Amino acid sequence: MFDTVHGVRDLYPTRVGAEAALLYRKEDPVVYGRRNEGLLDQETLDSYEENGFLSVEELITPAELLGYQAELERLLTDEAIKRDERTVLEKDSGEVRSIFEVHKISEVIAGLVADERVVGRARQILGSDVYVHQSRINYKPGFKGKEFYWHSDFETWHAEDGMPRMRAVSISIALTDNHAYNGGLMIMPGSHKTFVSCVGETPADHYRESLREQEIGTPDPLSLAVLAEKHGIELFTGPAGSATMFDCNCMHGSNGNITPFARSNVFVVFNSVDNTCVAPYAAPGRRPDFVAARDFTPVK
Repeated sequence: MFDTVHGVRDLYPTRVGAEAALLYRKEDPVVYGRRNEGLLDQETLDSYEENGFLSVEELITPAELLGYQAELERLLTDEAIKRDERTVLEKDSGEVRSIFEVHKISEVIAGLVADERVVGRARQILGSDVYVHQSRINYKPGFKGKEFYWHSDFETWHAEDGMPRMRAVSISIALTDNHAYNGGLMIMPGSHKTFVSCVGETPADHYRESLREQEIGTPDPLSLAVLAEKHGIELFTGPAGSATMFDCNCMHGSNGNITPFARSNVFVVFNSVDNTCVAPYAAPGRRPDFVAARDFTPVK
C-alpha cells in the first residue's frame, strides 16, 4: 500500500481498512547483530529469531534488587508523581497503573536503563546504537491490577508514533516475583513474524484512554484465534530480578491480578537509531514525548 503522507510504500498498513488482515513480516530481520558483538550467544540469538523473545534468569543481583524495589516504592508513594501527567491511573480503582518516562523521573532507573546488561543486549539484537522510545514502570497491585489485552506494540507505535519498521525491542524487568497466578506476561511464540492489521480509525488524543484500557488497535478475535492455534501461548514466570526481552511485533498481553501478590516491572523500549519515528501512519497527530520519544540520542 502506497502511503501518500510519507511518500513510500507502507509495508504494514493498519486502521485504514474495513477488515482485519494477517500480513507476513516483510524485509525486516528479527536479529541484526552477531554472537561476537555482545552478551548473547548464537543459540540464544537463534531462539530469539525463531520465537521472538528471550529470558534472563538473573539480570540484576539480589543486592541490586533491594535498591530498585526501594525506588519502586518511593515512586509509588510520591504524591507529586501521582499527579504528574506521566502517571496513568487505573480506570476504576484510581490505583497507579503505569509511570511513563520513568528513566527521566528517576536517576536510579536511568542507571538501570543504561546498564550494559540491559542496553547491550538491545544493541546486539538490533545491530546498532539504540535510544529509548518509551520507558515506564507497570504496577499491577494485588486484588486491583487490571489486565493488558492482547496486542502488538509495533501496531500502535507504527500507527500512532510513526515507527517505520520492526527494529525495536522491549525488555520487562521483574522487580517483584512473577507467578503464574498474579497477571504475568503471556506471548504467542513466533507471532512476531505476522503483522495483524487492525480496524478502527484512531481518535485524536487516543493515548488518554488507550493507556488505561486499549480498544482501538487491538486484534480481532479471529486473528487472535488463528495465531494462538498456530503458535500457542507461553506464560512467563520468574523471580524478582529476572527479565524478558521480546520483539516489537510479538502478540502479548496479561491477565488481571486478583491475588494479594503485587506484580511490578520496569518496561523499556529500545529502538534503533536507524529506525527513528516520522509522522504517524494512522493517527491525526503524534503522541506526547513521554509516551513516544522524539529525542533520538543514543543510550550511552
